[in-house]
Amino acid sequence: MYTRMFSLGGIASSLIVLFIFTSKPVVRMSSHSLLCLGDSYTVGESVEANENFPMQSVRLLSKEGYNFNAPEIIAMTGWTTDELEDAIDKSDLKNSFDFVTLLVGVNDQYRGRKVEEYKPRFESLLTRAIQFANSRSTRVIVLSIPDWGVTPFAKDRDPGKITQQINSYNEVNKQLALEHNVTYIDITTSTREAIADRSLVAPDGLHPSAKEYAKWAAKIYLAIKEQLH
Repeated sequence: MYTRMFSLGGIASSLIVLFIFTSKPVVRMSSHSLLCLGDSYTVGESVEANENFPMQSVRLLSKEGYNFNAPEIIAMTGWTTDELEDAIDKSDLKNSFDFVTLLVGVNDQYRGRKVEEYKPRFESLLTRAIQFANSRSTRVIVLSIPDWGVTPFAKDRDPGKITQQINSYNEVNKQLALEHNVTYIDITTSTREAIADRSLVAPDGLHPSAKEYAKWAAKIYLAIKEQLH
């Protein structure tokens, strides 16, 4: 029989070595970028700036552990497809982005433009969106146009005609999204729930509320999360 002697110093040294070689390395998460192109629906007209869908989407992703920079937004209330393209030209965007959203067309419809005019202008914007996403088409998200015909703002107009025109516009942007292999999210159906739930409409009686934007953000969050896995 024999006795093994251990020194406290030796034990401490062994523990330090064990810790060094078994502890998990610190992983630095790379930050992701999001560019959002559009009009009042992207700006978040009549809601707080941090409640528009770009901001809500990033917050959801951040809670899940994804590191996202604040979204870059090129959008303004009232913009049509050609006005958005002009703004992009003047913005001198040089950086590429991990993800890009595109939602535009309601003002083309509101101004009475034919869907045949909308198609080439939207496709031009979609092509540019893909370029901003480093030519990764699946990183581009097209959102359908909301149906403002169900809002209080449209009560003295022709809601049925508005819905019909919005449907025609969405048929075009959906088809182009499929042709260009980009992600397409239908938010129109959700916006039509506002006819029975006015909490989904902002105080101006026209634009979505933060509650409605939250539903869009949840869909965008899932689409982006799928790409990051």
